[in-house]
Amino acid sequence: MSFLRSFPPPGSAEGLRQQQPDTEAVLNGKGLGTGTLYIAESRLSWLDGSGLGFSLEYPTISLHAVSRDLNAYPREHLYVMVNAKFGEESKESVADEEEEDSDDDIEPISEFRFVPSDKSALEAMFTAMCECQALHPDPEDEDSDDYDGDEYDVEAHEQGQGDIPTFYTYEEGLSHLTAEGQATLERLEGMLSQSVSSQYNMAGVRTEDSIRDYEDGMEVDTTPTVAGQFEDADVDH
Repeated sequence: MSFLRSFPPPGSAEGLRQQQPDTEAVLNGKGLGTGTLYIAESRLSWLDGSGLGFSLEYPTISLHAVSRDLNAYPREHLYVMVNAKFGEESKESVADEEEEDSDDDIEPISEFRFVPSDKSALEAMFTAMCECQALHPDPEDEDSDDYDGDEYDVEAHEQGQGDIPTFYTYEEGLSHLTAEGQATLERLEGMLSQSVSSQYNMAGVRTEDSIRDYEDGMEVDTTPTVAGQFEDADVDH
């Protein structure tokens, strides 16, 4: 394919983590041949026996996983999804660029499958991919952690400047409610009290045991414990 090119394989200077020979590369269902997969900290590269291959930048990789589903693909492999087009599809996407202006939010997708002759190497390949991918965090994810709201200027408020937030007690809050708001609050309180009282009933009959269970404000589970029911359960604290 036209996107294959010749370049030196990544070495120790680029943080090579895994070198896997005899690995078949498949792009969107089309085989590219058998070569060597290089998983380095700088990029993910594959080269065939003639020295032609391609490299994938980690920021463009949206997903990587070990696929063992033989119904999806006949051999176990390392699956890599990339937000880009390669080969003939990249030319078609350029030719149809004007038609796709209305779909600017849809990112191009390419699917790579790296099939090693030794499938026992898949775990090491996946681990190396995880470690290298972690070195290239998505800048959009970092920006999403920033707080976009207004900052509270403590110094300005101490000097009597700026708006000071108003706090009400329960009684003061009620006095500020409109008639409609008070009616809504009373309706919600009524619904809540009915919900609590319904817990005392079983099949429409209020029992004395249920009343005693709630007299001190604490719910008591009177259901007999079945031996062995949770003997092996682990509880997270």
